[in-house]
Amino acid sequence: MLNILVCVKQVPDVNLVKIDPVTGSLIRKGVPAILNPLDANALEAAVRTKEKYGGTVTCITMGPDQAMEALRECLAAGADRAILLSDRAFANADTLATSYVIVSAAKLFGSFDLIFCGKESLDGATGQMGSQLAERFDASQLSSMSLLLSVDEEAGTVTAERELEKGTETAEARMPCLFTVEKTNYRPRIPNLKSWKASRTAVITKLDSASIPGLDPAQIGDPGSPTKVPRTYPPVVGESGHMIDEGSTEKNVDTLFELIADVL
Repeated sequence: MLNILVCVKQVPDVNLVKIDPVTGSLIRKGVPAILNPLDANALEAAVRTKEKYGGTVTCITMGPDQAMEALRECLAAGADRAILLSDRAFANADTLATSYVIVSAAKLFGSFDLIFCGKESLDGATGQMGSQLAERFDASQLSSMSLLLSVDEEAGTVTAERELEKGTETAEARMPCLFTVEKTNYRPRIPNLKSWKASRTAVITKLDSASIPGLDPAQIGDPGSPTKVPRTYPPVVGESGHMIDEGSTEKNVDTLFELIADVL
């Protein structure tokens, strides 16, 4: 029986987020939080693997209490267990500190054969988390996984297709293995009413920094985050372009040189 972990994140709906031009901070008030879409693809890949080979799927996230809603979405879509890591001590964590806390907590629930992650998150889009988790789990990694072809528990190997810039690659890796999942073949399912209702009352395990034995305070939250963002700001919108259409190539060129001369 496979023990499968899915790492997810609740993110603000970036289509509705604005940036305060004075402080450079995201204006989150009134902006709904959603399950990171690429994590939903990773969850679908994990649930399909469970359905084909057997096992259990655990979802884990770090965030405020409201992130429980994202975990309930995961439970409705086929996850068996959900874990929320929530503590003010985790605030301002970069990917290094976040991966440290997630792996430290996940190990309390045993060793995992397969770990699924979205390729990146909508809000950060660094694509760093998968590699950091694989290193901390001491797991092999297949990035940009577009299709899981087979799992051989007896041999302890997995075979998958990876999506490359030009075509695909078939690769084999040893378990434990971490996948960062492309959305190509893993469209998230729509939960049925029974699953959705069950997820509303399901018990979600909540852990804070004191609940994770051996957690080093110097490696969590702001103290454990060497990445510092001094300022964020929206891109400056330049002047609109000028379309030249004088009826012929020669006239267009003459007009273009006149415009250049005016600028110089």
